[in-house]
Amino acid sequence: MTSRLSLALVFVASMSAGAFAQGPPPPLGPPPPPPPANPQTPEKISLGGLLFWDEQLSSTKTMACATCHIPEKGGSDPRSVFAAPNNINPGPDGLFGTPDDIHGSPGVVRSLADGRFQSSASFGLRTQVTGRKSPSAINAAYAPLLFWDGRASGTFTDPVTGQVVLQGGAALESQSVGPILDTTEMGHVGRTWGDVSGRVATSRPLALATNLPASWTAFINGRDYPAIFQQVFGTPDITAARIAMAIASYERTLFSNQAPIDAFFGGNQGALTQLELQGQGVFTNPANGCAVCHAGNLFTNQTFRYIGVRPQFEDTGRMAVTGNNADMGRMRVPSLRNVELRGPYFHNGSAQTIEDVIAFYNRGGDFNGPNKDPLIRPLGLTPQQQTALAAFLKRPLTDPRVASATGPFQHPTLYAGSARQPQLFGAPTLGSGFFAPQMVALSPALIGNDRFTVGVERGLGGGFSGLVLDVQSSPGTPFGEATAYLGFSPATQFRRVGPLNGVGAGNGWRSVVLQIPNDPALVGTPLFGQWFVRDPGSGGRFSATSAFQITHF
Repeated sequence: MTSRLSLALVFVASMSAGAFAQGPPPPLGPPPPPPPANPQTPEKISLGGLLFWDEQLSSTKTMACATCHIPEKGGSDPRSVFAAPNNINPGPDGLFGTPDDIHGSPGVVRSLADGRFQSSASFGLRTQVTGRKSPSAINAAYAPLLFWDGRASGTFTDPVTGQVVLQGGAALESQSVGPILDTTEMGHVGRTWGDVSGRVATSRPLALATNLPASWTAFINGRDYPAIFQQVFGTPDITAARIAMAIASYERTLFSNQAPIDAFFGGNQGALTQLELQGQGVFTNPANGCAVCHAGNLFTNQTFRYIGVRPQFEDTGRMAVTGNNADMGRMRVPSLRNVELRGPYFHNGSAQTIEDVIAFYNRGGDFNGPNKDPLIRPLGLTPQQQTALAAFLKRPLTDPRVASATGPFQHPTLYAGSARQPQLFGAPTLGSGFFAPQMVALSPALIGNDRFTVGVERGLGGGFSGLVLDVQSSPGTPFGEATAYLGFSPATQFRRVGPLNGVGAGNGWRSVVLQIPNDPALVGTPLFGQWFVRDPGSGGRFSATSAFQITHF
């Protein structure tokens, strides 16, 4: 029995190599050259890395380009996984908990130019969530078009002047300018590139990040962004086009070509296990069609397909760009390199695991449409074939440098998700309708931050609100029949904010923008805060939120 199995696996190995039309492709080489007008230089690549990882590019100072594109997650967003909180977009029906929900990327709380929050119809004062799952930024340099719908083309047009800056090969530049002004991803309502340039000019590079690679610290060398732009571009001017060209230059270094499959393509037949070789045979078998779309050494043919993940009308995909009905619901075919790291899968994040994806294809998709790809049909794969295929898609296609964030994928630690974020403690005091007012505190306690925004939601609409700040906390003190978690020290500040917006129990919301002095003496000192809302339905005079704690840095 063992000898028969061994012979069968040897046969599979030989057949899998020969299943490619012209034999196996070569190992993956570097990406195409950059546009001639945006040549790669070490200094520009370094500047692009700073900008890509700097959360100060967002209006709220809580989101960087990198937040949704973490290398260890295959260049995608670790916050989109099923177990993570607050990553659901309600989808086209606008209702949470229905089949069209999307596992997207949390972005920013909807906000105005002055930093005040503005309640969103779907998310209130919670972070908004994108309507698609973040594609991978790794190996994006190979793609002629970017975004799921391909709206970022190879022609880069300056978003300020409207002039064409780069004639071709500039999908990365085109893509990079999209999220920065988007009011869900990084921007406030009405944000302009003048706002962005001004923010960058006055920000200390990567002031919010920690654990910077030594080479990045050496490159910054105490300089501000205008000085670095001067070095890279010849003048200190910070423009949309320069930001785009620098970020794209950095992204062109994020290519992954040292996976076991590259060793296999290079002639090392021992690079794959027997089970992985069996899986490659399933993958490359023309009857299954996997390698038609996920072709070559990049494992994508860069086309757009409708495969029946959801009904076409829910997300028109490529058709929104081309206007062609034949493109209804079509999405860009992603590369499968590092696919093991970047679940959930599909444009809506609906498949939790690689095994779920394989089951989807094995049953022929879930929905039909006039332009559904004919390759999507029941495949009849056996459980063993499915197991082998999953094995092939995992380790063989994963570059260990990506998984460990080493080499070109090394990076600093972001503010988001760190202990530097405001920490909430204590229990809210219920108000009318038994609603618990919610504290909203996300801004960084960076000295000099003139837009430290604190919000409250789910209070009594119209109820008068106040924010109390203190340098001391308490385990719980009665305050107008509410429970306060403040020490009421001599330094206590009572800020009368005004009536909550909204009408009725649980519908009230408001925010206030605080200015943190640019005083180094504040570093390491704490501040505590808590909202109180006058609410006769609370059983006392006030309902109250939990409290926040920050430590200035």
